[in-house]
Amino acid sequence: MPELPAPGWSDPALVVLVGTSGAGKSTWAAERYRNAEIVSSDQLRGVVGSGPNDLDASADAFALLGVIVRARAARKLTTVIDTLGLDRARRQEYLELARSAGLRAVVVVFQTPAALSRARNSARDRPVPAAVLTGQHKRLRGATAEISTEGWDQQIMVTGAAVAPTSEPVTEPELPTPAAREMDFVLQLSRFPWGVDPAGWLAGIARSAADAGFSGIALMDHLIQIPVVGRAWEPIPEPWVTLGLLAGLDLGLRLGTLVSPITFRAPGIIAKAAATLDVLTGGRAFCGLGAGWWQREHAAFGLPFPSARQRLDQLELTIETVRALWSPGTRKYCGQRLELPETTCYPRPVGRIPIIVGGSGERRTLQIAARYGDGCNLSSDPEVLAGKVEVLRRHCAQALRDPAEVAVTVLDVPIIGADRDEVAEGIERLRGRSAATTLVRRAGPPADHVARYRRLAGLGVSTVFLAPAELRGPADVAQFAPVVQAFD
Repeated sequence: MPELPAPGWSDPALVVLVGTSGAGKSTWAAERYRNAEIVSSDQLRGVVGSGPNDLDASADAFALLGVIVRARAARKLTTVIDTLGLDRARRQEYLELARSAGLRAVVVVFQTPAALSRARNSARDRPVPAAVLTGQHKRLRGATAEISTEGWDQQIMVTGAAVAPTSEPVTEPELPTPAAREMDFVLQLSRFPWGVDPAGWLAGIARSAADAGFSGIALMDHLIQIPVVGRAWEPIPEPWVTLGLLAGLDLGLRLGTLVSPITFRAPGIIAKAAATLDVLTGGRAFCGLGAGWWQREHAAFGLPFPSARQRLDQLELTIETVRALWSPGTRKYCGQRLELPETTCYPRPVGRIPIIVGGSGERRTLQIAARYGDGCNLSSDPEVLAGKVEVLRRHCAQALRDPAEVAVTVLDVPIIGADRDEVAEGIERLRGRSAATTLVRRAGPPADHVARYRRLAGLGVSTVFLAPAELRGPADVAQFAPVVQAFD
């Protein structure tokens, strides 16, 4: 039987342990979870009573346990409930709590042989009376039968040292063996803590990305650093100039923006910049375009900020314009929205430059992506993504386009660490930029991210624009090498 991996496989989750005294529940949990994630009735007896064996304090300990579990569930934090778990009413309460909080509900049943649990129990300073332990084993048999009908998202059976899934398979702890490339990863740069050597920092990041197996680099296009990423006075370089520097490194990476607001530059200027980048990279440019959303940066730089409808109209016009200017020849262009007396735009792109439409508005933005885009960049939240992909496909059908012609991409901002403690430290450092509940869903060691991206691949995602939540230098990029290379 495969051993259950160090968790992350079901984060965030409410995990309920079920087993007799001496079954090994506490040891099992301690090997897989951080202390802060485990809520133990024995430990709480020691808090509200004279010690973990103070049964007179049980009522207060369980009342406190309930308060802690409800508070953590409300924040969508993974929580392991370490009690006997033999009481069906309490299990049902935990299951309903997980449902209401939107957490994955996992039950782990310890089918430890009676002889082994008795031996462990007898070795304790304060063993449970033999008759009580016998009663627990009897109750466990009944609980095991009940659990199969209770509706848990995942049931895990632990027999001694072995773990057997009784519902869906458990993600393996090892990183998958590389197979055919099923997903591309593009490093998305949104923070630039480059110190006194901007060019050197950028070069180091790019080389680390190439070494890690990233297929490209994308730059965020803003005039002022956005609040969710950093502070307004932190550097945020003009992307097309910066991409020129990266092109000069000749690392074989795809280069482009994710995404350029069409309010910043005239369509023809975008066409010229992207075509030039495509030539400099030997045909590896891409162009992310969006309607723009942040009024503050427009006002600060003296740029008009039209209504949402006008900006979306401009997005359609921009795509038509750049396509016209990238087309062969210098003939006059007469299209749906514009006329150009000539299409003299040299150098021409080496090939077709992919246009990735950013935004998830279902009525208009996804319609524009379906009609005119080569890709559409969406949320990496699987629950949100599934619905957006379905809408995108409907728009493709209405536009008489094969959905396969419009790639589904996502922007993901993961937190990575070697183990759960390191991941938790990262979450604490980043708390404030985003809600902790949001951070937890994108946090974990490499194997967790591989499993998460495999799920996205199953929803049709072909490219992940990966923006590390913490990006200080090349080492932060290198941490993702095992994740990226799992999809080579």
